[in-house]
Amino acid sequence: MTTGRPVEDGGILYDENERDDEDDLAESTSAPAPLPAIEWSETVDVQQGLRGAELIQAFVKRLPNSPGVYRMFNEAGDVLYVGKARNLKKRVSNYALGRGHSNRIGRMIRETANMEFVTTRTETEALLLEANLIKRLRPRFNVQLRDDKSFPYILLTADSRAPAIFKHRGARSRKGDYFGPFASAGAVGRTINSLQRAFLLRTCTDSVFESRTRPCLLYQIKRCSAPCTHEISDAGYAELVQEAKDFLSGKSQNVKGQIAAAMNEAAEDLDFERAAVYRDRLAALSHVQSHQGINPAGVEEADVFAIHHEGGISCIQVFFFRTGQNWGNRAYFPKADPQLPASEVLNAFLAQFYDDKPCPRQILLSEKIEELDLLSDALSEKSGYRVSIHVPQRGEKKDLVDQVLANAREAHGRKLAETASQSRLLEGFAQTFGLPYVPRRIEIYDNSHIMGTNAVGGMVVAGPEGFVKGQYRKFNIRSTDITPGDDFGMMREVMTRRFSRLIKEEGLPDRGMDATADKGTDAADLPFPAWPDVILIDGGQGQMTAVRAILQELGITDQVIAIGVAKGADREAGRERFFAAGRPDFSLPPRDPVLYFVQRLRDEAHRFAIGSHRARRKKEMVKNPLDEIAGIGPSRKRALLQHFGTAKAVSRAGIADLTAVEGISETIARLVYNHFHEDAAR
Repeated sequence: MTTGRPVEDGGILYDENERDDEDDLAESTSAPAPLPAIEWSETVDVQQGLRGAELIQAFVKRLPNSPGVYRMFNEAGDVLYVGKARNLKKRVSNYALGRGHSNRIGRMIRETANMEFVTTRTETEALLLEANLIKRLRPRFNVQLRDDKSFPYILLTADSRAPAIFKHRGARSRKGDYFGPFASAGAVGRTINSLQRAFLLRTCTDSVFESRTRPCLLYQIKRCSAPCTHEISDAGYAELVQEAKDFLSGKSQNVKGQIAAAMNEAAEDLDFERAAVYRDRLAALSHVQSHQGINPAGVEEADVFAIHHEGGISCIQVFFFRTGQNWGNRAYFPKADPQLPASEVLNAFLAQFYDDKPCPRQILLSEKIEELDLLSDALSEKSGYRVSIHVPQRGEKKDLVDQVLANAREAHGRKLAETASQSRLLEGFAQTFGLPYVPRRIEIYDNSHIMGTNAVGGMVVAGPEGFVKGQYRKFNIRSTDITPGDDFGMMREVMTRRFSRLIKEEGLPDRGMDATADKGTDAADLPFPAWPDVILIDGGQGQMTAVRAILQELGITDQVIAIGVAKGADREAGRERFFAAGRPDFSLPPRDPVLYFVQRLRDEAHRFAIGSHRARRKKEMVKNPLDEIAGIGPSRKRALLQHFGTAKAVSRAGIADLTAVEGISETIARLVYNHFHEDAAR
């Protein structure tokens, strides 16, 4: 029996990063793009107990000869693989043969306990849907794009009298002009700093801009033209904004020529002070372009991809060119079967890469991919304009791709060295602390507070490839029973919340899988574990007593190995004491590589906890009493503050005074008044 239902009802459109505040991600990631238009999701009722090739054969008999996407599940309901097909029946029937497959695909087929299908109108829709589902579900046997953070842009706003220039990341919801993408936030910051000196544009928020009564320090150091206090006319500021747009849009030579002509004119008029201003602006523009590296004349708008595959690791280097300027590059290391050819890895990577990012009109590749035309059509359909994909064979574009490929080789070499070093350190860690197997996930905990205020617990995660920042978590200490400054009580709360939730969501860990991995199974085939093998606590015997009590209370003493790291005599680095169950506390030799490794783990946890504490403290410092009143949004808050000056003055105002403020009705006035006068609210 075949049943159909809208795919939105299939229970798969969730955000796996959605967490409570204690589970905030350390690194924000961009949300996947909306799914393309599809027809129906189909499931097939088959005989219970079938698995592998027999199960797939039962599905094949009922599949249509139409484009679509299929998903393969194991017995636990985890997605093993997501694939797309021009003809679902023909594509899935290949799995039912049970022969001619690689060891990896054969293992995937044997683990398959269920399948689901989505039919689409065209193969291009199937390609877009496949990429979307892979990014959402992270199937174990697919090529997976990792480190998929959104790219930063430069935003020139267009919703105020004097447009501002900002760094922007995320949805383009604000009205204005966006320029980018840039490879890193650092590149955006350096560019904005130079553009400030070149065009004297404001970088303050709208609330600061509207409330200024005299120019700020940036005006004094010639980094802003102070449109807030009309030190420059609106028409003059608009000219600066237009020059900045022209420069960022690729008309840099015209802009530099105009500024140079104005400098010469000022010099001829013997106005050397004004000429010096133009000279400094020219120097700032030259500084921007000097940091853009490769700037080929024949590439106006393009992304250039090059892949280097060796030693079981693929490195994909991406260079971004917009308006004839190079806005930086980034290296990616997708998770993929080492047996896959480089072209297939690149093909899967590209579809996922542009799932939630704007696409340029031209893409240059170092490898010929199998679905080049299909991918070009899919990206063109999604973007609304023609996207061409080429593998240049000669000329300037070929030289450019070769240079990107050289960068990919260098990044690949660095990654291999780092991975080998990390593996050796993990093996040494296991040997030093007598672990039964090499850990694949280490969690490190630390607390940060000032006299107990704004207390935050931090958790960082390390694995075979170094720190896994997407797994970092912070815990805002909530308990009112903890004495301010009680580190033991804070650690008890962190441990209780962390492992109670882990047991609820993941159940107890299967340590048999870890033992199997240690005996030779390729660890890359295994998903990154949710449960830690080891937890490192920044503290001594007292902290460890609190932690072990919680682990025993939750019944997971045998599931997690806890190790304490206490600062040694005089809190000197290199003299740390280690506390592990079943052995007396001990120290490591001063130059032991494992000691340096543990210090690096502890320092990262310390950095993250302090950063989270500072962010929370800053939020508390700028907190306004008006924020606590339901019904008072940003507009009414701004109106009240502009009318009365301070929140304290608002708290003293009567109802008649409050209603005199524009946008404040009598009902809202009574709400504000009652908030500050408890007796009146009774």
